[in-house]
Amino acid sequence: MGLEEKEMSVNTDRTTKKVKKQVSSRGNSTKSNELSNEYRDRILSVFQKQKKYALELRKTTASQRIIKLKKLKDIIEIHADDIRRAIKEDFKKASAESDLTEILPTLTEIGEVIRNLSSWMNNKPVDAPLTLFGTRSEIQYQPKGVSLVISPWNYPFYLAITPLISAIGAGNTVILKPSEFTPATSEIIAKLVEIVFVEEEVSVFQGDYRVSELLTELPFDHIFFTGSTQVGKIVMQKAANNLASVTLELGGKSPAIIDETCDIKLAAERILWGKVLNAGQTCVAPDYAFVHKSQLDKFIKGMRESIQVFYETNRKQLIDNPDFCRIINKKSFKRLSDLVSDAVDRGAKIEIDGDNDAETNFFHPTVLTNVPEDSDILEEEIFGPILPIITYENIEDAITFINSRPKPLALYIFSNSDRNIDNVLQNTSSGGVAINDVIIHLANAHLPFGGVNHSGHGSYHGIFGFKAFSHERAILRQGLLSTVRLLYPPYNPVVDKVSEFMKNFMI
Repeated sequence: MGLEEKEMSVNTDRTTKKVKKQVSSRGNSTKSNELSNEYRDRILSVFQKQKKYALELRKTTASQRIIKLKKLKDIIEIHADDIRRAIKEDFKKASAESDLTEILPTLTEIGEVIRNLSSWMNNKPVDAPLTLFGTRSEIQYQPKGVSLVISPWNYPFYLAITPLISAIGAGNTVILKPSEFTPATSEIIAKLVEIVFVEEEVSVFQGDYRVSELLTELPFDHIFFTGSTQVGKIVMQKAANNLASVTLELGGKSPAIIDETCDIKLAAERILWGKVLNAGQTCVAPDYAFVHKSQLDKFIKGMRESIQVFYETNRKQLIDNPDFCRIINKKSFKRLSDLVSDAVDRGAKIEIDGDNDAETNFFHPTVLTNVPEDSDILEEEIFGPILPIITYENIEDAITFINSRPKPLALYIFSNSDRNIDNVLQNTSSGGVAINDVIIHLANAHLPFGGVNHSGHGSYHGIFGFKAFSHERAILRQGLLSTVRLLYPPYNPVVDKVSEFMKNFMI
């Protein structure tokens, strides 16, 4: 980089900080539905720079990309305390939970990519049919180009940086749009990205829906979106206008089936953990549970005991426990309250609850039974520490109910019966499955993570993330002798015989 370019970069950074400050101060303003011309021009300028720079990144080697990923890893480790503080400011989340759900899995993902990127980038030889005797075929993994990553608020660091890692490993440029609902975490993300990357490779743009609307209008080569199904549909429609490929990591209502053969105390403990982790604001949290009638009382007792063990509620109020996360904002808190009220008004019974606090967005773990099927809580994704329970006697009834709804992002089976497990696996569809546990299938980078239909489109983590941001380019090399030449015109009897031979012996 020459002196003039360095000076331009410094001036640009100053402008960026100034504009970010202006946009931040206007972030929740309802006076205008328009972005400032200055910020809009800034976004468009960076997009054009990245479009040009993507052609250069296409030529980078695995070692060059690994250097950047190692620098990102080092910066995250150096600023780990800043990340924890930011997440705590946004969520009141315990540092240990931030480590387990945000920082550690991010670092694990970087390590997976660093270890395997050289192998992933190698061209993969593939077989050719006898009709193409003399040719060599292979698959080349080519960067898609300019990528847009729109990340959500529920795991604001992990769900922003993990797809970024995949995109960088695959050799793309990236514009990252973090959530406006977690401003402290979004700010630390912008800071770390600015340290590691030049803006023409990775840039962060903060702001509200207006920024997302502008970005999704641009002709990106790939869009990676994590969020609600409703917004995912809009993103996919916008991408279609530019024929951009998409990865949509959505959500939905992930069911848990607890049968009569399982260890009911263990099932209650693990499902409770999945419901209180991040205060239930997890895309793969167990959303509702089918519990065999014979196990209902034991299951509720196990849930109640697990709350006491996790948070020592026999000695102090749960609201005073710093290990319990808060709901993201008052709007979400009210939505959860309304879901419970609607269910109760329709005849549901509250089995477990406690004092909630709207002022601090504290929502006590809540368990409901006798929940009517037409209640809102069985229609909407809950995204909070509320568990509706549906009892059943025949597992076929649970399977029928699940199949009558949109395909979930995750499905959980608690059983010691291989017959029941196989029955559920063969007769349902979901993005992923965990047997006798919840959520932890995400932690295996060798498994694809993604949904199906309403719960998502495409997958990532590990090599699947690398492929999500790569184009699998088909390459065929022809030799001097070509069997295909035997089929050239004129189409005489010789061609007919060769064609008949192929039909009889090669197909």
